[in-house]
Amino acid sequence: QNVTCWRKKFLETLFSNVLHGVLDVSSDWRLNEQHFSPLLHCSPYVSQLTLCSVLQGAVELAAEHNRGVLENLAGSLQILKFQHLLSSDQPVRRSLVFLLHRLIHHGSVSQVSVYSWPVPDPVLLLLILSMSAGLWRSGNALAYHSSPCGLCRGEDSALSPDLAPERGGGDTQNLEEAAVEVNGPGAAATLDSVPSRPRSPCLQGSAWEVPQGHPSTQGGSPHHVSDSLACLGRARRPTVGRRRRGRARGPRADPEDLYDFVFTVGREGNSELLDTNSTKEGENAESWTGSSLGSPCPGPAGCKKRGSAGGLSLRAAQRFRSVSTLELFSIPLTGEMCRTLSNLLSSWVSLESLVLSYNGVGSNISCILSGLRALSRRPACQLRTLRLSDVSSAVPCLELVGCLLSAHPQLRLLSLSFDLRNQLEGQPVCSGGEIPESCLEQLEIRFPREPLHTTFLLPVLKASKSLQQLSLDSATLPCSQELGLLLEALKECNPNLKKLSFHDVNLAEHQKEVLLMLQDPGLQEITFSFCRLFESSTSDFVSEIINAVKRNSSLKSLKLPGNRLGNQRLVALADIFSEDSSSALCQLDVSSNCIKPSGLLEFAEQLEGHVQRRGGRSPFPHLRLFQNWLEQDAQTAGEALRRLRALCSVVTDSWDSSQAFADYLSVM
Repeated sequence: QNVTCWRKKFLETLFSNVLHGVLDVSSDWRLNEQHFSPLLHCSPYVSQLTLCSVLQGAVELAAEHNRGVLENLAGSLQILKFQHLLSSDQPVRRSLVFLLHRLIHHGSVSQVSVYSWPVPDPVLLLLILSMSAGLWRSGNALAYHSSPCGLCRGEDSALSPDLAPERGGGDTQNLEEAAVEVNGPGAAATLDSVPSRPRSPCLQGSAWEVPQGHPSTQGGSPHHVSDSLACLGRARRPTVGRRRRGRARGPRADPEDLYDFVFTVGREGNSELLDTNSTKEGENAESWTGSSLGSPCPGPAGCKKRGSAGGLSLRAAQRFRSVSTLELFSIPLTGEMCRTLSNLLSSWVSLESLVLSYNGVGSNISCILSGLRALSRRPACQLRTLRLSDVSSAVPCLELVGCLLSAHPQLRLLSLSFDLRNQLEGQPVCSGGEIPESCLEQLEIRFPREPLHTTFLLPVLKASKSLQQLSLDSATLPCSQELGLLLEALKECNPNLKKLSFHDVNLAEHQKEVLLMLQDPGLQEITFSFCRLFESSTSDFVSEIINAVKRNSSLKSLKLPGNRLGNQRLVALADIFSEDSSSALCQLDVSSNCIKPSGLLEFAEQLEGHVQRRGGRSPFPHLRLFQNWLEQDAQTAGEALRRLRALCSVVTDSWDSSQAFADYLSVM
């Protein structure tokens, strides 16, 4: 899992389990201490947090007795996730506003992700999106607290007089003059989000200051609590962590099994929590902004329709720090919500990465394009990564690539992935025309089984002189010359291309083009994944591949997963690393290639001979062997892996091919 610090991982898990009531602290004598708060103790180590269901975690964190916890999170939390949300009442939403304002606007949260919300509450979703974008309408949103946000007052005093009204420091008249309605690119010109920056240190004398005498204020900054200052003292103990029974622990419990207590109970409790949450009913949504949310979208594809929950109207909206990454997974976005997102995007200058996955955008992609187009015209725009995936695409993939690059040529990474193409005819999402020169460096396209026409891709390649990585997935080649035309276009238009990847593209009849790619001196990484390379090949083709790689001194990585390589061809590949080879290959991936233990052992023996003849120098450092048939003879496979690991780094798994085949048959 790439865990760099297990102590941090443990404390972060403990925090989450206590907050959500998965782990009952009273069930372990070491945690059930009168002057000890697990939330306060763990909070400085929490870098990502997930809030679920009815947002009870948000309510708990916004409570007065957890003020020290919230201050710690404001300095440590980087990623805030929402999962399986349900509709909530107004007090819960007020707690969420309070929490988001502290963690995003005056905190260090840089990424907001929302997952799995089949029937999203438009008011709650609007709240999350707008506050993530740095927009907040003050007033009665925090009325249940004793005073307005002291951090806002503190920051206003440090700002110059002409900037203070933008952060709530001016009078009502000035705020009204500075406020706008987010109704498209025209209005967006006056509503910039404040780029992400470090959290303001002005906590003294503010409404957020930890009370004197609180342990978190002793001998250090109030917004970072050290391990030795985890006791709550006079502060009230939190009420979370007492809703479910956990594993009982007596005074004689082994101190080492606290890890097992947290992680094991956490896994069991999370499953229970999700099952319970799935049966709860959402409550009726109430208006958060108190104003009409309808607004027209200036997009060309008929999205000028007005509605009651689509656009965003925020009177006296103030500008605050905003996040740099927004991710929306499996959340249906209506046309009205797409218009709202478009209006937010048009001024979200701090946004660096946008991920929209399975949101049912369809033809409403024109609204997203409109927002991106307005955003790209802002000098401070930082958006560099855009990932879109969905079941269907309203337009052909290559046309959509051109539209997105035309709307936002500053993109560095563009990834599109669709399962099916929408056959419904609709208005074009962009006006066409020449694509301006872009800054694109990485392009990933997963076609919904569309034919790959180089003539449509050529304008994109010409506009992307800086392209370094190209990945094409699930495309069909309409004719035998199409792949050759693509390679010619890449050679002519993209001299900086370093990585080329094909996945699930039938290359069985394109052996000539495959060899040309392997001979290309500019490519450093080539991937042919499940491309049926050897379906109709002969031994001569394998020899030609070996000779091409042996003569290519620039190729660093060759990935051939899922091509039915088999034992015989694997053994032949060992010749790539012979003493007369000029190859600089340092990574070889032969996963999912029907390799048996006997073939792997022979491959290892061949490599050992080449190493001896090369004076003991290892031919390559990395070998990947996932999902091969190694369980058929565990002893032989073990011997082969032992020999290989003496030569290079081997990454494999304990995959059961028989069980995988049974699973495959069960879903046929």
